[in-house]
Amino acid sequence: MNDTEPRDFIRKIIDEDLESGKHAEIVTRFPPEPNGYLHIGHVMSICLNFGVTAETGGRTYLRFDDTNPGKESPEYVAAIKKDVHWLGFDWGDRLTHASDYFEQLHQSAIELIEKGVAYVDSLSAEEIREHRGTLTEPGKDSPYRDRSVEENLDLFARMYAGEFADGEHVLRARIDMASPNMNMRDPAIYRIRHIPHQNAGDKWCIYPMYDFAHGLSDAYEGITHSLCTLEFEDHRPLYDWFLDQLQPEHRPRQIEFSRLNIAYAITSKRKLNALVEEGVVSGWDDPRMPTIAGMRRRGYPPEALREFVVRAGVTKKDKLIEMGALENCVRETLGDSAARRMAVLRPLKVVLTNYPEDQVELMEAKNHPGNPDFGTREMPFSRELWIEQDDFMEDAPRKFFRLKPGGEVRLRFGYIIQCDEVIKDDDGNVVELRCSYDPDTRSGTGTSDRKVKGTIHWVSCQHAVDASVRLYDRLFTVANPNAVEDFHSVLNPDSLETVSAKLEPSLGDLAAGEAVQFERLGYFCKDAVGEGSVFNRVVTLRDSWAKIEKQALQQA
Repeated sequence: MNDTEPRDFIRKIIDEDLESGKHAEIVTRFPPEPNGYLHIGHVMSICLNFGVTAETGGRTYLRFDDTNPGKESPEYVAAIKKDVHWLGFDWGDRLTHASDYFEQLHQSAIELIEKGVAYVDSLSAEEIREHRGTLTEPGKDSPYRDRSVEENLDLFARMYAGEFADGEHVLRARIDMASPNMNMRDPAIYRIRHIPHQNAGDKWCIYPMYDFAHGLSDAYEGITHSLCTLEFEDHRPLYDWFLDQLQPEHRPRQIEFSRLNIAYAITSKRKLNALVEEGVVSGWDDPRMPTIAGMRRRGYPPEALREFVVRAGVTKKDKLIEMGALENCVRETLGDSAARRMAVLRPLKVVLTNYPEDQVELMEAKNHPGNPDFGTREMPFSRELWIEQDDFMEDAPRKFFRLKPGGEVRLRFGYIIQCDEVIKDDDGNVVELRCSYDPDTRSGTGTSDRKVKGTIHWVSCQHAVDASVRLYDRLFTVANPNAVEDFHSVLNPDSLETVSAKLEPSLGDLAAGEAVQFERLGYFCKDAVGEGSVFNRVVTLRDSWAKIEKQALQQA
């Protein structure tokens, strides 16, 4: 971050802590639970946690808070590591797991029992819920709350030894069942689960709860600032309570910031998993998904995501940000970095009747109109060409400056042509245009000074590369699908259209994952999954949703 840029409230706190000498070094962590793929909301946390330490010369841990076996998997671990690296961050030798601290956490739980502030409860899960109370009514003490320290230690040891079935007992903190904060009403610390762990294997049959393991893992790692999203604000008293009781050597400070919520998307892992499991999308990396893997596959550059986070800002107030804001960052990044190419998505054949049948010319085309360093390429030009169906209109209005009967248009990097005849099939559909070209109007070398108002793109039929092109749109039809009772009801049936396109030959050698601009059409990326020539639309050239989205957000 530039020194002249305004500092967000978290960076101001960190600046003050360094200046006062409270901390000599800033240590943060990015602590995902490996129960799904990372999404756009995590990008903020990644950039913030790694960003503040990069700015101050500190350290950031990548820690998997893997306290829930059965819902976690090595697949998610591998995906998360790939995503963080792709965004441009490196944790070095600071890759850890909450499960790395299971022994320490177990000893800390025993210490709480010995202090008389934790007890083994034998109520069922349903009975515990009934005793918990409501937001307006206090909870009720468990009949097992006053067990002796000796009995609690014995029962907890037997839980550890595997004597009991899942759910038969649970270890709870002994805090206050009348607390107005529901998280402080004797929360669970350990539960019994006879299930292998993705990192710890089959050694354990009791597992710590997230709220217990998270804060203590921060303490064990020497985290100075535990940066969390706002939904953890109500958990902070419990976070601090565990630290107060156990007095670890290092005392982290939890600070909350607003989630990065984006319009026309959901970021609930449960709902995202439902989309995958139900086959609504092709997988976690479907280019319509707001996952980092999905955005990477679609062709979003990591620089654009990092810039989006900067523009969104770090605040204390939850907000719903327009999808267009993210897409503008993508457009701006690709506008500078993406080479230009020609492709026809909905082909209409053009035959130049006065062009020699066997002749092929090589037209010099600029790879980037605004940057000569990109150089040029040669495009083959022949008698038969593909143009876009939308670039011809039989009954054209007066200001239609593309091709029409008797009308002229310039072929980009080519010649001026005139439409002489329209060929239709038996159903009356236009299938071919017979045109003539003016040989004196070749771009760059023409001897004619004739000008026309319209310029269209093209691809030589003889040399075209066949490709499948996926045109993506919003996955949902409303700005805030999270506010809808059943998000399935607002799925966009038109979120994906696949067309058979014709591409200039140079695109046949494009590397998987590389993005280019199809001139006049948008930015496209060679799909990195599967075989064959498949392109994903990254983003259109203009934000056609801008007005719709603005109105929807005002009503949301």
